[in-house]
Amino acid sequence: MPRLRVLPHEAICPAGADIEAPTGVSICDALLNAGIAIEHACEKSCACTTCHVIVRAGFRSLAPAEDKEEDLLDKAWGLEPESRLSCQAQVQDADLVIEIPKYTINMVSEHH
Repeated sequence: MPRLRVLPHEAICPAGADIEAPTGVSICDALLNAGIAIEHACEKSCACTTCHVIVRAGFRSLAPAEDKEEDLLDKAWGLEPESRLSCQAQVQDADLVIEIPKYTINMVSEHH
């Protein structure tokens, strides 16, 4: 089973984490199932950017992002070439190293 290393995030996962995830599960679901409370304001429907992650290792093992995800990623804070929406990126056979960005754009939680 692939392993996901989650780098430390001061609010969501201060110590970082190493978890296992079955192939085919989204990165978001893998994190949530492990008790890592990543934001997902649109309930994983690919309609926001709150679950944005940066895949520091294993990025090439993921299926390419679809156009809708790419369009949303353009709006994400801290966008990098290895950015993905964790609700859309599914774990494959390779281990991953995941960074949860320090900030997220969540109009609901920011009272906009």
